[in-house]
Amino acid sequence: EDIFLTNLKSLGERPFSDKLPGKLRHYDNQNLFTGQAKYVTEKLYPIQLQGKKNPVSRQKTGIAMSGGVDSTACALLLQKQGEVEGFFMRLHQPDFEKQKERVKSIAEKLSIKLNIIDLRDEFEEKVLDYFTSHYFKGLTPNPCVVCNREIKFGLFFDRIMAHGMDMAATGHYANLVCIDGIYHLYCGTDRSKDQSYFLSRLDQRQLSRVIFPLGGMEKEQTYRLVEEHGFDDFRGIESQDVCFLEGGKISCFLEKRAPRELHHGSIVTRSGKKLGEHRGIFRYTIGQRKGLGISSSHPLYVTALDPATGSVIVGGNEELLKTSIRVKDLHWLSGTPPGNRKKYTVRIRYSHRGASATLVLGNNNKGHFLFDEPQRAITPGQYAVIYIENELLGSGIITGSVTAL
Repeated sequence: EDIFLTNLKSLGERPFSDKLPGKLRHYDNQNLFTGQAKYVTEKLYPIQLQGKKNPVSRQKTGIAMSGGVDSTACALLLQKQGEVEGFFMRLHQPDFEKQKERVKSIAEKLSIKLNIIDLRDEFEEKVLDYFTSHYFKGLTPNPCVVCNREIKFGLFFDRIMAHGMDMAATGHYANLVCIDGIYHLYCGTDRSKDQSYFLSRLDQRQLSRVIFPLGGMEKEQTYRLVEEHGFDDFRGIESQDVCFLEGGKISCFLEKRAPRELHHGSIVTRSGKKLGEHRGIFRYTIGQRKGLGISSSHPLYVTALDPATGSVIVGGNEELLKTSIRVKDLHWLSGTPPGNRKKYTVRIRYSHRGASATLVLGNNNKGHFLFDEPQRAITPGQYAVIYIENELLGSGIITGSVTAL
């Protein structure tokens, strides 16, 4: 039985399927594919797809390979549907040579061609400069969100297409559906591995040329798939959250990158009382408790960073609770804002489960969200990502918040 039908059948009773719009009435390269068709029109069951030719089989697909289990599983699935090639980005990975050899070994075992794309200069400009400048401005950046829009789904995909590929595929756990020519992004079926948050700045052009073969799979299914094909050394190996950090130490990276920005300052309360000294605001983030180097009769947390004065502001847990956030640079995946003054689910960081909030749109792509319940440790610089049920609508950059009364 065709592998993509098998995956569709495994999704038949999953809650995600019920969230897809009933008006989907056509097949295309996104919908009639591994883990992404789900239901066509009103709960069209996968068995009805038998006998229909998979249109992807006529295309060449470039796999964004990392040497991990997810991209390897993508390659295995896509090999059964058509011609594939592997593509690996050279960025600023501290262990690039080791990663390259691993990816080459996997590609050889899969019997696919591997192309290495050097994007170091572009990554430096668009991601590393952004990452560094934001920390020294007292903001907490999200380099993965920026990299996906500017590098991976942008310049990297451009290079993949320039190699004669028709589509690109990644191992993200997310789902994509095209309705009346508009691409809609949904959470991955495995909600514990859902990566839709990191795709919240993509546009229609980028979504139109990508497929997510693992969107309808559980992580355990991914492991079993590769193990069935002789790849038995992936368990227990997780990719590094920030690929350019050696040992995951942000402070060490920033110290080397911008030594002239290493300014000391004061740790103070909201009323201005000085409690101690610090060695740079880039070492702190909102909600942090450990490593403050101050003593108090009650727990203190970082509640704000003031780059103008170089101060780290601390307070009790109650000062971290906010009822409203302000956002800028609102971006909508469909190209059109959703209904104003309506309730949506908003995630204020990747690890946040999401909370109900009312969207109030303003001018110049700005707005704010009014939460039904106070939210803790809202962090300027991070992305507020907006969902309705399982569909990701868009995102905005957090600029500030209002303390709960």
